[in-house]
Amino acid sequence: MEKVTLREYLKANDKDAIKNIVEKTTFFTAEELEIALSLVDEYLEKGESSGYYFLVLLLNNTIVGYSCYGPIPATKNGYDLYWIVVDPTYQNLGFGSKLLHKTEQLVEAKGGKRLYAETSSTPKYSSTRHFYTKNGFVLEAIQKEYYNDNDDKFLYVKSLEI
Repeated sequence: MEKVTLREYLKANDKDAIKNIVEKTTFFTAEELEIALSLVDEYLEKGESSGYYFLVLLLNNTIVGYSCYGPIPATKNGYDLYWIVVDPTYQNLGFGSKLLHKTEQLVEAKGGKRLYAETSSTPKYSSTRHFYTKNGFVLEAIQKEYYNDNDDKFLYVKSLEI
């Protein structure tokens, strides 16, 4: 029987697993991978004082997904969902939603009331946009040609208040 667990912190040896998962998705550029790993490094160096929090999803003690989130500076209760990534082998099995729902609970426990997520408007990211809307996020803003020509930034938000 497969055992799914969630861990609310990173260990030093998690970096390689996160790198592998981000690379396996084939969604992210080398620069984006570098950004993802720099957040891991900052967290491992400074802990929660880095402003980043991590949630790791393990299947039989192997990392198959993670989220990275944190408070938005100069806001009272807004949080950014910086990363939510599931190994492609384990996508469409509910692991992304499990990660997201636990992340939302953790944000609420820290006083967060709104969770923001951004993604690209390109067809490649249609499944990502569907994931957010399926999980209760609302498209709040579109920034035209934000990432590149014909690549807008879609900003989603979810109110965590009941």
